[in-house]
Amino acid sequence: MTVTNKKTVKKPVKAAKAPASKKASSAKKAAPLLATLALFKRYYPDAHCALNFTNPFELLVATVLSAQCTDERVNMVTPALFKKYPTPQKMAKAPVEDIEQLIRSTGFFKNKANNLKQAAIQLTEKHKSEIPQNLEALVELPGVGRKTANVVLGNAFGIASGIVVDTHVTRLSYRLGWTQTDNAVLIEKELVKHVPEEDWVMFSHYLISHGRAICKARKPDCSHCFLEETCPKKGV
Repeated sequence: MTVTNKKTVKKPVKAAKAPASKKASSAKKAAPLLATLALFKRYYPDAHCALNFTNPFELLVATVLSAQCTDERVNMVTPALFKKYPTPQKMAKAPVEDIEQLIRSTGFFKNKANNLKQAAIQLTEKHKSEIPQNLEALVELPGVGRKTANVVLGNAFGIASGIVVDTHVTRLSYRLGWTQTDNAVLIEKELVKHVPEEDWVMFSHYLISHGRAICKARKPDCSHCFLEETCPKKGV
């Protein structure tokens, strides 16, 4: 008797689907956030990056300077800085003491000056004086973290690499009940689950605008807030 060896055909394994209850929970959590986002778009149609810049290098420098400093103060300092050192090549050759004097009023000026000079050197030597258009390369620059990288990619190049999380975004995300932590990485991770990618770049601008106008750190003006009836006011 002839025996024919039959090959066993394995059926493709289908990816496990997320439980319906988990999807429903995620959708329920996203609904109020998306409704609030729609209101932000209506009330803050002119929301934009408050730092003054004319090219990606200027935005990178301004964002580094904005750490623990107001955008208004940074905008007062950068004109003289950019006039003297308008390119990575020129800033790379600048005496660090000179950079310190130009940016002194932004605070932590010694660390910032050193980071700016070293970042300029790296840009010149590794990137042909061009600002990298990917997050991994940007965060390798001295003084550049995920927040700064997201600011540059989103506002200089229109690349939605993530959501910028600053003090305003941290505060409002908690007060509105969207997040339960003050860890910027975890906040961003939670927000990108529910905010449409096409809104990632503008999302922080909306929250910053609202945080400065209404939902201030010490005395939020809840009585004049268009979210007054729906906001859970966590921590207020």
